[in-house]
Parts: sequence; C-alpha cells; structure tokens
Amino acid sequence: MAATATTITAGTDIASRRILRLALGTALSMAFSQLINWPMSFMAAVFTMFILAVPLPAPTLKSGLKFTLALVAPAYASVLLVPFLLHARWAGILLVVIALFSSFYYSARGGSPVIGMFMTLGLTMVVTVGSISADIMLMVVNGIAVGALAGIAFVIIAHALLPDFPPTTKTTAAKPPATAKPSLATARRNALRSLAVVLPLVIIFLFSSSSAAYVVIMIKVASMGQQANSADSRTMGREQIESTVWGGLGAIVGFQIISIWPSLLGFSLFIGLACLIYGGRIFQGAGMHPRGAMWSYALLTMIIILTPAVTGSGDVSAAFYTRLMLFLVIAVYGTISVTVFDAFWPVKSQAGRRSC
Repeated sequence: MAATATTITAGTDIASRRILRLALGTALSMAFSQLINWPMSFMAAVFTMFILAVPLPAPTLKSGLKFTLALVAPAYASVLLVPFLLHARWAGILLVVIALFSSFYYSARGGSPVIGMFMTLGLTMVVTVGSISADIMLMVVNGIAVGALAGIAFVIIAHALLPDFPPTTKTTAAKPPATAKPSLATARRNALRSLAVVLPLVIIFLFSSSSAAYVVIMIKVASMGQQANSADSRTMGREQIESTVWGGLGAIVGFQIISIWPSLLGFSLFIGLACLIYGGRIFQGAGMHPRGAMWSYALLTMIIILTPAVTGSGDVSAAFYTRLMLFLVIAVYGTISVTVFDAFWPVKSQAGRRSC
C-alpha cells in the first residue's frame, strides 16, 4: 500500500510539473512572439505548446536543432511543388497527394505526431498560398522557420526553468513496454482516411483566389488530418467536435477578457491560465490522460482562433466569430467524411482478409 501511494504521489508530481511547464513555456513564447511580431509570429507559441503537450524528455541544443530542421524542412521542400502547380496543375496536384499521403503514413506507422502534424501543416500552407502569391508563400515559409526556432528555444527554456524530477530506481526499472507499430495494412488505411479528409479542402484552397486569407484555417485542417489516424471513427468524430467546441469556448472567454483588458500582459496571462486548465486534462500520472490528445487539440484550437483576433485589425469581433464558425463547420465535415470512409472501407474487411 505504501509503495502504491508513493507511486501515485510521484505520478501526480510529474503531471503537475509538466502542466506548469506547458503553461510557462507557451505563455513566454506567446509574449515574445507578439512583442517581436514578425509575420506569422503566433506559430512560435503553436510549436511550443504542441511539443510541451507531449511527455518528451528535455531537448538538448543539438537535438533541438535537429528537431527544428525536421519541422522546417517539409515546408521548404513544399516550395518545389509550387512550379508544378502553376505550370502543370494536375501533375502538381498528384505530387501534393503523394506528399500528403506520405506525411499521414509517417504518423500512422508510429512516427512522431508532432513532426507528422507540422509536415502536413507546412505542406498545406505552402502549396495553397504559393499557388496564389510567391511573396505570401515566402512570408509563410520564413514565418514557420522563425516560429520553429523560437518555439524550440522556449521549450528548452521551459525545461531549464522547470526540469524533470531525477529518476528513481523504481521508476527507472519500471519502464513501460514499447508499443508495437501498426501493421502496414492498418497504417495504409489510416493514412488514406486522413487523406480523404484533408485532400478535398486542400484542393478547394488550391483553386480559391482567397486562400491566403485562410492560413489559420489550414492549421485546423492539418490537425484534423492527424486526428483522423484514430482507429475508431466514432471516437475520432466525437473528439474532433469536442476539441473544436472546447477550444472555441476557451477562445470566446479569452476574447471577452482581452476586450476588457487589451494588453500583451493580459493576453499572455490568459494563455498561461488556459494551459493550466487544459493541461490538467492532458497529463495524468507519469504519462498522458487517455483523452489527452483531444484536449491538446482543443488547446491548439483555442490558440489559433484567439490569436488572430488579438493581432488583427478592422472588425475583429466579426472576423473572430466567422473563424469560429468555420472551425465548427470543418469539424463537422471531418466527422462526416470519416464516417463515409469507414462505411465504404470498414476495419472488419481487413481483419477478414488476414484470416482468409
């Protein structure tokens, strides 16, 4: 009993430390990015939040640079697809399809969800915006690169300020077993399902002359594609709706608070408070909560809905609620598209093939 109580207490301490680290790192990253205010500066906080929302070890300078390169390289590689989209559109679309499938397949086979998410994000942003304006495309690519560098830097700072607890003999001995990689057939199916969700929206943006105005929406589209890697369509559909609703509610609360106290300090404090609240549902014990992924996507949704309203100009309120409505529509679309995909390609059919 005493050993069990000690284990529970240690797990609670680890979760509390990770929640505080998530709040501190994301708030500092957001404050710094909005203070400098380079193009797409909020991406720094997105990078910081998404990495700190996963129970990863503290990055070193070398591993941080490698991780940054892994995040930025797909965005710059996507620039090579733009000439095909401009001069041989259907060949370019075919290359985009192959690249999207590769990013989803990487995640479906057990690759890092963070790298998979930003591979999809960089690809969708660059190709859709690059087919409209080369200047905006360069702004997006450079914004992603600077945001990744700043985001990783604040991940390192957060770990330095709130380091992990030193491992004990018991925790070192009781390492969790390594999870088996999904089979090739399962990974292909999940990657195709993610592709079926994301590709129609990407094609719409490719043929839209105003796609540059929907850069923030593409972050939601990319995250939705990663969520579609879930094996259960009902769970995936429910989590998409719930993450959007909970993220939207948090954004509405934040928008009202910032309307009362319009300052960088107030905005940064709210981001930190939101990370504390959402983080309590992301981490549990020494790992993640069973529904931690859904809550991390909810926190991501809140940040990308709220931040453009803080940095924007003009009728900010109308743009905020329009963006919120678009996010809800996209979440409903994602749920319906996954249900339709599973109706035509159920999981049982693959089990039946293996048994034959």
